[in-house]
Amino acid sequence: MDTKKDFNGGVRKAKEAHEIYQRFRPDGVIAADDNAQSMFVLPYLKDNVSTPVMFCAVNADPEQYGYPASNVSGILERAFIRESIAFAKQLVPSIGMVGFLTKDSPAGRAIQKQVETEADSYLTKLAGFKLVKTIKETLVVLAEYQKTSDALFISATNGILDADGNPLDNQQVTKIVAKSFRKPLIGANDFHVKYGVLCAVVKSGKAQGKIAAEMLVKAMNGTPIEQIPITNNKYGKRMLNVTVMKDLGIKPKRRALVGTEFVKTFGNN
Repeated sequence: MDTKKDFNGGVRKAKEAHEIYQRFRPDGVIAADDNAQSMFVLPYLKDNVSTPVMFCAVNADPEQYGYPASNVSGILERAFIRESIAFAKQLVPSIGMVGFLTKDSPAGRAIQKQVETEADSYLTKLAGFKLVKTIKETLVVLAEYQKTSDALFISATNGILDADGNPLDNQQVTKIVAKSFRKPLIGANDFHVKYGVLCAVVKSGKAQGKIAAEMLVKAMNGTPIEQIPITNNKYGKRMLNVTVMKDLGIKPKRRALVGTEFVKTFGNN
């Protein structure tokens, strides 16, 4: 994350957060997401105070922020890509090749790095990983994947540009991709499933917050930070879009649906 950029007034908000910190002098701090690290923790708290800080919902490698630090540890947010692919294969056993599509962005490149690291452990083969900036590029990629892939994993799609250069949101992109690809889509976010992705094992913000809080309590009770190692999120939730399942004619075995949350495509009755 580039600390020189001011995302939606983030620098000003971080300064205000530091003023609140100085006023209340809390015994511990939880800082959620990457922007909170680059704009608040790094310039104000990391190695500057004795107050223990725990982060959560962080996608970048911890080394990017110099973590762990003398007073900082936390929980990294990683997409459940392996688990989402395994779930999709339970629903559609014939899936053998999976392509990947994300926006060309820091989040997209982080997912690409994760895939490159763990692809050998997937139950399917990798058809490719494409980073796109425009919907025109996206349609070209989808035409290629039609020939090479049984399913497509999409994530970090918010902000892909339309033909006029306007950013599209996740719902708009998902709708276009689903209409063009016409095969199972796999994701790692609950909103993608609601917008038209077949299935995903989604991240839980509540679970991350709970773990970060437990880690912080340990530090506040005197456990040295070096004895509270950085960890990854471990708990996901399986979600299935029954609208998409029916549209694709998928009839999974009952055991594949145990413990799964069912949703319908957003906007469909």
